[in-house]
Amino acid sequence: MGTNQYFVGRQGDYESSARSYPRKFPLAVAKAKGAVIEDVENNRYIDFLNGAGSLALGHNNDEINSAMIELIDSGAPLHMLDIATPAKDRFVENLLTIIPEELAKKAKVQFCSPSGTDATEAAIKLCKTATGRGTVISFSGGYHGMGHGSMALTGNCTAKNKVSNVMPGVQFMPYPYSYRCPMGIGGEAGTKACIAYLERLLKDPESGVTKPAAVILEAIQGEGGVIPAPVEFLQAVRRITKELDIPMICDEIQCGIGRTGKVFAFEHAGIVPDVILISKAIGGGQPLSLIVYDKALDLWGPGAHAGTFRGNQLAFVAGNVVMNKLKEPGFLEDVTRKGDMMMSRLMKLKGKMSIIGDVRGKGLMIGAEFIDPNGPKDLMGVPEPSGEVATMVQRTCFNNGLIMEKGGRNGSVMRCLCPLTITDDEIDRALTIFENAVKEVEGNVCK
Repeated sequence: MGTNQYFVGRQGDYESSARSYPRKFPLAVAKAKGAVIEDVENNRYIDFLNGAGSLALGHNNDEINSAMIELIDSGAPLHMLDIATPAKDRFVENLLTIIPEELAKKAKVQFCSPSGTDATEAAIKLCKTATGRGTVISFSGGYHGMGHGSMALTGNCTAKNKVSNVMPGVQFMPYPYSYRCPMGIGGEAGTKACIAYLERLLKDPESGVTKPAAVILEAIQGEGGVIPAPVEFLQAVRRITKELDIPMICDEIQCGIGRTGKVFAFEHAGIVPDVILISKAIGGGQPLSLIVYDKALDLWGPGAHAGTFRGNQLAFVAGNVVMNKLKEPGFLEDVTRKGDMMMSRLMKLKGKMSIIGDVRGKGLMIGAEFIDPNGPKDLMGVPEPSGEVATMVQRTCFNNGLIMEKGGRNGSVMRCLCPLTITDDEIDRALTIFENAVKEVEGNVCK
């Protein structure tokens, strides 16, 4: 079949310089099942990258595969643009049962091109059309995609530095991040300061910032470093946007569909947004992207937002399996249990290792932020985030059979995006690899 080096070398010959994962994980995958993948040289890895969190039920889930095979064998169409099909109808009916009732009873659904980026683009166009306004408020550290509009809403400056003239009219606001508080305060006081700053800016007639078409945020920032928004902050943003009649968009593309122990991460705060962005896990491993929104915003005309591959019938039947699994008694509670188990073990590791600055998350969306304890400190006296240390941990994990991606400031946060169906034994094996990697790197950094 060939070696990893053979396939990765060929990939380097013909794929663009924009490829990223093969540079960190130089392997060619031959098989995958659940939380485990196997390369062409028969090496096995526990997969905590998991299609960037898109495989809620893991690789090659039997129920999903059976549903897709059944659809193919039935002679049903596999691609129908936005034309009605029984498969789509069943999917939408099911989707509305997992949406909070307050929104579901007045919801509209827009299917988008398959990437989460396009859900962001659609939502922004929708809110600009409905409000007649042209600006958007986003939050530092947020990630909303790589299109010209969605990238403009994304906090990461590295992605934007070489791309001129992204969408104008984006105002960034501070997002609560207790470990590295943007207000220089930390804790509950930092959260209150972020709330006060947002509210005063939107209500002050001399703030210089006009009323926006929308406010967009992630209830838990993913690529930004697995940073959960405090409940108080999410509730305040919802209150403020309601008072000012500003549509609130919750980007649930990575933190949604059960990953945090609830169907949607914003549900931890007991709020309901005007627009929900959904992609990744909703398609059961098949490309699918959509927005669910209040029908009061549904003011655009036919063809106002389109996309050739917004009728992926295989994704509809695969997504139904995922949604049905979320509704099984005890499933989401088990996600919470497994997340708590991981968090407890990682917190114990943090207490022993000086290179781990912070551990945070909800459910099976967890991040560990790495620092160089001997390096420079930030304005709050906390060591700066260290992508170099995180890279050493990532490489050591990979060499020992665990695939994990980084994120956060300077790529300093190692992130868990494992399948929701991962077993306790697989978690134990993965964390053992991770713990040993951290201990090895600690010894090298602090010697």
